[in-house]
Amino acid sequence: MPSLGEDETLQSIRGLLGNGIELFGLRDDAGVLELPTGGSLVVSVDSVVEGVHVDLAFCRPSDIGWKALMRALSDLAAMGASPLGALIALCVPVGTGASELALGVMRGVAEASAASGCAVVGGDVSSAGELVVAVTVLGTAEGGAGAVSRSGAVAGDVLLVTGPCGGSAAGLRELRAGVEGADARLAYRRPAARLTEGSVARRCGAHAIIDVSDGLALDLHRLADASGVGFVLDGVPVAAGATLDEALGGGEDYELAIAVAQADLDAVERAFDSAGLREPLRIGSAVSDPDLRLLGTSELERLGWQHRLG
Repeated sequence: MPSLGEDETLQSIRGLLGNGIELFGLRDDAGVLELPTGGSLVVSVDSVVEGVHVDLAFCRPSDIGWKALMRALSDLAAMGASPLGALIALCVPVGTGASELALGVMRGVAEASAASGCAVVGGDVSSAGELVVAVTVLGTAEGGAGAVSRSGAVAGDVLLVTGPCGGSAAGLRELRAGVEGADARLAYRRPAARLTEGSVARRCGAHAIIDVSDGLALDLHRLADASGVGFVLDGVPVAAGATLDEALGGGEDYELAIAVAQADLDAVERAFDSAGLREPLRIGSAVSDPDLRLLGTSELERLGWQHRLG
């Protein structure tokens, strides 16, 4: 049987599970559950696995804990949700230093919890063959029209991104080369979930949001696939020290791509400014032809990270 990519495997899993009670059909960064008492709960789970998502040669245990919580919180940000709490499942390799490793990871979780305002409300600790940190986050999207999916973009929408891309990939490249610059440490080791940006965009009526943690190009394709639109990009904001390829497909940036109506663009920019946020960067527009996916005049490939499964 041929090896399947992550997206193909997820599509097969959706067929097995059905939509259940999840509002958006198991297609977004997080699930949205309508509660019997009213309102909704936004839920997501993510994991960091040693040797897949992180390399202990370049990260301290506390960096891994920080990244694990921020990765999961980025899924809430992509729905415009605010965090309520998190649960941490920590699996640590048996051997000398296991307790110190566990405490180091959880020290980073605690730092990310304090920085994001997301309390850790429970979890589990177990032994394993390698270090695994699995994080479940709970959130809510009060006010406005509720959580935002990736499937609401329409032709004519302006496409924005909350910051330059490629910084994490450039940081990892520099770390592998022995460069210990501050940007490399922060971009790769200590990403920040754009929770405030997602919430502000949702309250301003954003049609669709997705985080670009698997690569800006790949995640823009995913947003367009879900929305049934195409896009034309005027340009891509590249982080200092990064290449265009790293900005398009490097991943691990945790910026948000946002689709908003042209008529709402000024309101979004004013709201970002009032919240003390960086101005969102315009990168292009959504178009009606779903087969049209361009950067300038060239077709944009699905550059980014996908797990190979099977």
